[in-house]
Order: sequence, then C-alpha cells, then structure tokens
Amino acid sequence: MHKILLVEDDKLIRDELETLLVNAGFSVRSVEDFDNTLEHIREEMPDLLLLDINLPGQNGYSLCARVRRFSEVPILFVTGRNTAMDELQALTLGGDDYIAKPYNIPILLARIERLLKRGKGTAQPECLEYNGIILNPVAGTLAANGQERELTRTELKIMYYLFQHAGQIVPRLELVEYLWDNEIHIDDNTLSVNVMRIRDKLRGMGIGELIQTRRGMGYKI
Repeated sequence: MHKILLVEDDKLIRDELETLLVNAGFSVRSVEDFDNTLEHIREEMPDLLLLDINLPGQNGYSLCARVRRFSEVPILFVTGRNTAMDELQALTLGGDDYIAKPYNIPILLARIERLLKRGKGTAQPECLEYNGIILNPVAGTLAANGQERELTRTELKIMYYLFQHAGQIVPRLELVEYLWDNEIHIDDNTLSVNVMRIRDKLRGMGIGELIQTRRGMGYKI
C-alpha cells in the first residue's frame, strides 16, 4: 500500500483529502506541526508528497527545494494558487506535477496514480515548443538550430509567459504585473533590458525576429 503524506494547513481541506485518499486505498499521513515539517517528511519517507504552497511560517516552494536535497520522492503541488507562474515556480524547484484547487477528484487521483507508477522523481514538466524553438523550464534554456542558450530566472519567466501566449499580443503592463506579483522587483525599463538580452541570445541562434514589438501594445511571438 502506497503511503501519501499531506502537507496542507487548512484542516477542512486536509480532512477532505485524507478521507478521499483512504477511500481510494492509500495509507495517508498528515503534517500538523508546521514548525517541524521537514523532519516529519524525513521520518515518514512517503511514496508521494501532496504539498500546498501557502503554509505557516514558510512556503511550499522553499520546502520543496529543501526536500530535493535529500529525497526524490514525487511531489504533487495541490494549491489554490493557479497562475502559470506559480506552476512554473513549483516545477522548476523540483515539483513533479501541479493541480489547482478546486480540483476535480478523478483528475487528482489519476495524477497521483501516474506519479506513483512512474516511480520516484521521474515525472518532469514538459518543454514548450514554438516553430522548432524549444523552451526547457527545468534547465532554463532555449534551443534552436542545434544551439542552446541559458536564460536568467527573469528571462525564463518572460519567455515562459510569451510561449504560453504564442500568437497573442502580451501587453507590457501585463508582463510587468506578472513578474511583480511573484516578488520580482522589475519596472518597465528593466523589462525592456531583459527583452533586449533575450533577443541578443536569440540572434546568436539565428532567430532574432522571434519576439516582435507591437508599439503601444506589447510583445508577440
């Protein structure tokens, strides 16, 4: 019987998840002392970790990164935060999958089964591709024409957002707010500098026209 450890501070949601998982045939443990969460995970050594992002005194992102220092246990984020940036952050810090609340029960159970079947640490977030250009969120790279370029954290987030909205004009203000909301202190001028650096890297791979500027409107790929 697979053991699942819940790291969820909302008691109602925790009890709901525990009942659901027990009824599905899993052995379930829950963290209730959030001052010693990491120690609890070490002691339990579960087959799967269900992790929220908003936790008392810390966040799921940092906890996930710390768990990855000693374990490859599959980590499924189950959280009320549902932006693309939240998902990217969770996956790049070592999470294996991500599902937003309110979750669909059959989908949640299917994802849990998938992670358990794949084995510890094997599930990976998918790369994004556009016209033969590949963005790897985990490695933080862009690849095209047999070449690869590393991106900074901010560059990666900009490109991830543009790839998610390929073919659409993304307003500059939308990009700035998207980055600010995730505690990256960036103003309109800094956005321009980062886009310029990304374009330099793209030109080095022969794809300098990927990011188009629509004056008075925003960016488009």
